[in-house]
Amino acid sequence: MLGEDLRLARRLRRIPIALMAERVGVARTTLARAEKGDSTVSVGVYASMLFVLGLIDRLSEVASVKFDDVGIALEEEQLPKRIRLKRPKTES
Repeated sequence: MLGEDLRLARRLRRIPIALMAERVGVARTTLARAEKGDSTVSVGVYASMLFVLGLIDRLSEVASVKFDDVGIALEEEQLPKRIRLKRPKTES
């Protein structure tokens, strides 16, 4: 989960929760809720956490089509079985 990954990234960087909360601009309790994956925490908090951790470029991958296995599978179902060229009409 995103919250757990962010918590691990913070800990690997040896950033205390109080300092991280200060840098993100939220209360320690909000940061702790985000790290637990609380769905009521705004996406902006997660984005700020990514920025502080130097991982903001990963945010663009969240809804990237290249990681959308379900969407790709659904699109592939719509592909035609055969592709035929239309013959030009001949005048009779």
